[in-house]
Amino acid sequence: MERAVPVLQIVGYQNSGKTTLAEKLIRALTNEGMRVGTIKHHGHGGYPELPLQKDSERHRQAGAIVSAVEGDGLLSLSAKRHWSLEEIIRLYTCFEAEVIIVEGYKKEPYPKVVLLRSEEDASLLESVENVIAVITWNEAPKTWHENYKVFHITEEAEYINWFVQRMRDAK
Repeated sequence: MERAVPVLQIVGYQNSGKTTLAEKLIRALTNEGMRVGTIKHHGHGGYPELPLQKDSERHRQAGAIVSAVEGDGLLSLSAKRHWSLEEIIRLYTCFEAEVIIVEGYKKEPYPKVVLLRSEEDASLLESVENVIAVITWNEAPKTWHENYKVFHITEEAEYINWFVQRMRDAK
């Protein structure tokens, strides 16, 4: 029987800190002895370009045992065809990943942390599902605290520890 691997999505608009957060989580989970796989979605159209492949390299340097970037049907694992997130996650079980961090894929149903750099970014909360936490650069409205676990970007130790505990418990 195939085991379910916990998945955590990191979503936000461009330059919101997704790759930086992914690196921090990979390091923290790896320090806990977990084998981490990462998947980055190139959602800007066309094949992933070198800068995005650098992001997946940042994932590997942070400790990911396998890392990929997918865009316009090209998976950086050199398998050219359209890959759904489900197919990539199944592929990662071959690498014995214990946790998978997904950067992007806003429309997928996995548990998400949403990064909100500006007040204008808050509309993202209305278009994604399964949000478990929000990390914001601004003060969060009271309603966010009622619906999500909310962290300010300066509370790094708190949110890293919170995510590590969630992933450990999901394993």
